[in-house]
Amino acid sequence: MDFFLRIAEDRIKQALERGDFENLSGKGKPLPQDDLLIPEDLKIAYKILKNSGFLPPEIQDLKEIQNTEELIKNIKDEGEKYKQIKKLNLMVTKLNLRRTRPINFEKEQVYYEKIVDKIGTKK
Repeated sequence: MDFFLRIAEDRIKQALERGDFENLSGKGKPLPQDDLLIPEDLKIAYKILKNSGFLPPEIQDLKEIQNTEELIKNIKDEGEKYKQIKKLNLMVTKLNLRRTRPINFEKEQVYYEKIVDKIGTKK
């Protein structure tokens, strides 16, 4: 293990001497935080889950919502489309109820598609 550590340190020193780290984007700025919305008491647990390949429930829900939205775009049958929109709106409602962020960050439900399907025309 020490052998690999020495190799890594030597390569870092060589890169420093060449100036490879001088003009990096973000130099002198804080590292981006991808867990800004996670409460302090859950950050370590979420980081462990993320490193293990698991996602927080909110992210899983957002992916499921996105998949359902894609499914709805390709549905031709009005009855099935309406059923999937109801399912989508239920998922969005559950996601929004769990959130502790301001309302302007909430995911919106899908009513436009339903109205357009009933009227039969788009703008």
